[in-house]
Amino acid sequence: MASKEVILTSGGLAKLEKELEYLKSIKRREVADRIKTAISFGDISENSEYEDAKNEQAFIEGRIITLEKMLRNVRIIEDPDSNSEVVVLGSKVVLRDLEFDEDFEYTIVGSAEARPAENKISNESPVGKAILGKKINDVVEVSVPAGVLKYQVVKIS
Repeated sequence: MASKEVILTSGGLAKLEKELEYLKSIKRREVADRIKTAISFGDISENSEYEDAKNEQAFIEGRIITLEKMLRNVRIIEDPDSNSEVVVLGSKVVLRDLEFDEDFEYTIVGSAEARPAENKISNESPVGKAILGKKINDVVEVSVPAGVLKYQVVKIS
């Protein structure tokens, strides 16, 4: 089975590479030192410090494997032309909620970079899927558990 393509901006790629380097060069060493210290306390069968350190080590190694796999399957999206007339990956889009007459600005990114709290939404999210390929003034309907939301594309940059 082929691995899923990971779509990133150049900034997102740099962030993941930096995290991987930090985990490999610093965190691994810190946890190994914690494990050594915990072992020096004696009986590891009832040593919570040892257990915590081993659990953290497992988490770090798992994250390293995940990041390495993601970076092997990465596709970089270039920043779109600022005069783009349609919504594409990398676009900043202002949407108007037609029910509440409120505007929201989102950047459309790959799922690995999605951070809704930072207004970065995935191209695979319901809103992301709905607005890809749309133009200014287009209206989209997005089905959500609470019903259907209607958005109008106000600005693309």
